[in-house]
Amino acid sequence: MAIEVRHGLLALALSATGLVYIAQREGYSEVAYPDPVHGAKVPTVGFGTTEGVKVGDKITPVRALIRLRADAAEKEVALRRCFGDVKLYQREWDAFVGLAHNAGATSVCMNNERTGPSTIVRRLQASDHKGACEAILLYDRAGTVNKPQDRCSHPDNRTCRGVWTDRQRLRAMCLGEPMP
Repeated sequence: MAIEVRHGLLALALSATGLVYIAQREGYSEVAYPDPVHGAKVPTVGFGTTEGVKVGDKITPVRALIRLRADAAEKEVALRRCFGDVKLYQREWDAFVGLAHNAGATSVCMNNERTGPSTIVRRLQASDHKGACEAILLYDRAGTVNKPQDRCSHPDNRTCRGVWTDRQRLRAMCLGEPMP
């Protein structure tokens, strides 16, 4: 049985498991398409790349993987900055980077009002790792929420169930539990 050890953030990098998880979740698209939530304002190509992408751009699978790793590295830099001096298991780091790739690093780092650290950051800084993993489930929206049914976690929501499934999987990854 392998013994898990928490490492300082400078010793961590997204693992192959984490990278493959993101690639599978995002799926591959050779041709850039409008984001399902934000439309043509956020064209997406490859494995979820949006930076510098225009609708109609093309990418090969190999270039898409290289871009995915570069995109993930940017998220890692941002998370290191906001998480501070915490120690994490590899699985926790992979889950938080996966969340940042999908929801944005700013969202993972700051609360909705941008007036202070997010629940994840506050819990990690209080050494509440389980609570930080549980907080992944707070990221249950895709776009504007005007009523409870707009949340991806709401049983009547039919537009973003995949987001909710992803959050449950990331939570399980973070906690070291089997993924649903």
